[in-house]
Amino acid sequence: MDGQTHHLCASVLEHIGDTPLVELKRFELKPGVRLFAKLEGQNPTGSVKDRIVRRMLLVARRQRQIAAGSTIVEATTGNTGIALAMIGRRLGYRVKVVVPENVFPEIGNLLRVYGAEIIWVPTEQGIQRAMDLARELARNEGWFILDQFANEENSRAHYEGTGPEILADLPRVDIFVAGLGTGGTLMGTGRRLKE
Repeated sequence: MDGQTHHLCASVLEHIGDTPLVELKRFELKPGVRLFAKLEGQNPTGSVKDRIVRRMLLVARRQRQIAAGSTIVEATTGNTGIALAMIGRRLGYRVKVVVPENVFPEIGNLLRVYGAEIIWVPTEQGIQRAMDLARELARNEGWFILDQFANEENSRAHYEGTGPEILADLPRVDIFVAGLGTGGTLMGTGRRLKE
């Protein structure tokens, strides 16, 4: 075998999170400095966005903001839309994503493979137009906008998930670095690590 622990999951949703933290040893660092990376690419769609989408949808369902047959809409340029397409469809929702025309073709292909309907907006109008259109569409009966940019569950997914996972593997963290999109990873994980 490969030396890794494997386990069966009843649902792909159970495979979101609990990603490995690995030490990067091939960098020349000052004595006493150790560098680690959280392998969020191990999530089912290959990104950290699986965490936030799962949480936002499950909380919305628990709060009865969405029900069976609801249509979920979101503005995206990539990973959140892909995660929404996979997770939303898995939970039984219709998924529509509003996307600027200049996104990489591979993103459109993945969105289609996961069953999302793509609504394109002109490149020159960008993500702001996509966000505005998603909000307009969410006014329809039975529609719900994920709203990753304003949804508090975005950072809470990291406060309650990513942060504790890091601390379980590495009780002392001096510096935390994260990519910045909506800010959810940095805000939620950072807040938990500071505590």
